[in-house]
Amino acid sequence: MEFSFSQEQAMFKDQVIRFAVKEIVPRVRDHELKGEFDFQSFRRLGEFGILGLHFPAEFGGSDADVVTTVLAGEALGEAGVDGGLTLSYGAHTFLCADTIFVHGTDAQRKKYLPKLTTGEWIGCMGLTEPNAGSDVASMTTRAERAGEAYILNGNKMFITNGPLADVAVIYAKTGKDLRHAGISAFIVEKGTPGFSAGKNLIKMGVRTSHTSELIFDNCMIPAENLLGVEGEGFLMALQTVEWDRSALMAPFVGGMTYVLKKSIAYAKQRHQFGRPIAEYQAIKHKLADMKIFIEAARTLIYRIAWCKDQGRPLNHLEAAVAKLFVGDWSLKPANDAVTLFGGYGYCHEYDVERTFRDSRLAPIGGGTSEIQKKIISKLI
Repeated sequence: MEFSFSQEQAMFKDQVIRFAVKEIVPRVRDHELKGEFDFQSFRRLGEFGILGLHFPAEFGGSDADVVTTVLAGEALGEAGVDGGLTLSYGAHTFLCADTIFVHGTDAQRKKYLPKLTTGEWIGCMGLTEPNAGSDVASMTTRAERAGEAYILNGNKMFITNGPLADVAVIYAKTGKDLRHAGISAFIVEKGTPGFSAGKNLIKMGVRTSHTSELIFDNCMIPAENLLGVEGEGFLMALQTVEWDRSALMAPFVGGMTYVLKKSIAYAKQRHQFGRPIAEYQAIKHKLADMKIFIEAARTLIYRIAWCKDQGRPLNHLEAAVAKLFVGDWSLKPANDAVTLFGGYGYCHEYDVERTFRDSRLAPIGGGTSEIQKKIISKLI
């Protein structure tokens, strides 16, 4: 088992960090405070190649492997990019564009992927509903076949990029009383009659990532916008778990590395009772705990990325363990950093305050920690 990165991968990570520090990080604090989506930074991610990293060159990508793609997400977090922008990137690239790439027809790929990989269009994915979160099979959004079209009715909730998206991958019931087997996936474009987005939700963290309800009121889409075949939607959603447990978690891990560096520097320069606080055992223990989390979390997410590169089927037990660990355990180092910074840690101008709020999403989004424990206990 190989635990090291290639020289090319290490160089690429450094390039992403330098790019982010120069092009994106100076804009983070202002946009985060205002809760504004940073269109300029998102477009720069596309220009730099991050939005399309793992896609084939014919669709505007770079043919990168999964480990390299995950490295890019970690590098953004390590550079100090906010969790809102990295969440928008993840939903756009892995939940929307990758689903079209894996399950779409040649015509669908050619139509949508070049615009998504460059950032010309923004994508989203609609699965969660107001009353169907962890229990996906209880969704009530329906798609009824009507000749050469489908008519969608229903609502999706907490959709990342929802108010901004030019194209959405939407899951809806096409079968009656089939639960998971009755779910299908569709491509819905912005501007389609009957398709609208609710207002941007004001959130505790990841504030630059805009989130909303999606509403379908007799929304008619061409039958050719069906992804795959009817009834395969739940399996498509499950396949996004591979990305959710690796690439989407990577910025959280990178963000903790960023916080650790900030905490070490502050602990060295902050003096109390005549010496740097870094010399106190209580502070040393907090820094050590941060490092332990980072190393364990990186091992878990890169194992999934490496297995995906090898073409191995997803091990749902390993995926659930990785998601649970990163989600739950990232809260402690984020909290310790705020404690270490004292009163300053509670102020917006110190990035540990933002990181603390951003980290609270990790145990919720992409499958709650309670659901991960259910999966783990079932599989063991």
